[in-house]
Amino acid sequence: MNVLVTGAAGFIGSHLAEALIAAGHEVTAYDDLSGGFERNVPAGAHFVKGSILNAAKLSFICRQHKYGAVYHLAAYAAEGLSHFIRRFNYENNVVGSMNVINAAVESGVPKVIFTSSIAVYGHGEPPFSEGDSLNPADPYGIAKLAVERDLEAAFQMFGLDYTIFRPHNVIGPRQNIGDKYRNVAGIFMNQLLLGEPLTIFGDGKQTRAFTCVEDVVRPMVQALTLKETSRGTYNVGGDTAISVNDLASMIFEVSGITGRVTHLPLRKEVTHAYSSHSKLERVFGKHELVPLKTGLSEMWKWARDLGPQPATPLPCAIEVRKNLPPSWG
Repeated sequence: MNVLVTGAAGFIGSHLAEALIAAGHEVTAYDDLSGGFERNVPAGAHFVKGSILNAAKLSFICRQHKYGAVYHLAAYAAEGLSHFIRRFNYENNVVGSMNVINAAVESGVPKVIFTSSIAVYGHGEPPFSEGDSLNPADPYGIAKLAVERDLEAAFQMFGLDYTIFRPHNVIGPRQNIGDKYRNVAGIFMNQLLLGEPLTIFGDGKQTRAFTCVEDVVRPMVQALTLKETSRGTYNVGGDTAISVNDLASMIFEVSGITGRVTHLPLRKEVTHAYSSHSKLERVFGKHELVPLKTGLSEMWKWARDLGPQPATPLPCAIEVRKNLPPSWG
């Protein structure tokens, strides 16, 4: 099948594109390189540099290629920072997504497979289940929920099929470890490579279930041909929640480096966030997940070979500075 992957030069998108090619599909990798790297695009993919804010370009390539599906992963996924870049967040993550959906509808693409986020649950009671009430606590989660709702409306109006995945805290090679605003495992590894202390907001007792990228990509590829996934929404990710303090200790262990930890003032964020994956297992089958330590070891080896990375500049200006954590200023 001929498919379009937005955000394909990013971390998860590049692994997904690679897996789709390995499964025999033709892939157009669409990315503006604002958060990813062209080196991530797998061999065999047709790379198109472009933004999801370019509605005309999206419509053109969708009409030109007659895709069997669109995987929509392009987003700026920084939950905490989204409070301070509200306009950019909604333009990129909502308006850009509407451009993708419009292009799919106009060109006759039968299905969109969308990467949402655990952020749609907000301050719920974990483990989150797909039937729980949705009350996102930050503009990023609000944006993701808006796209989920729009996909439901697009199905009702146009018959556009969809499958929604809600991943969380994904780790692995190709992550942008120079981004200091998101992906804590990558931030920690880059700090180690730079000889800096690992910085933790608050007491570090916040808990997350970290997810190896292979365990996210597998069901996303299956969803392309698995009819039971039509109009389904699925949590996908790791099953074991650990504290940020424990994550730091595990990274010290896999790296073999005895480092230091600095605690910064607590920032406003969801304290405990992890999901149930029983629905995913019922539909996609139960698979043994990659152990977290194994995934962190693979990621560290890749990061060590890559070397320390300079801070990645924000793709936009900070819009609101009130209550901005000093380390982000």
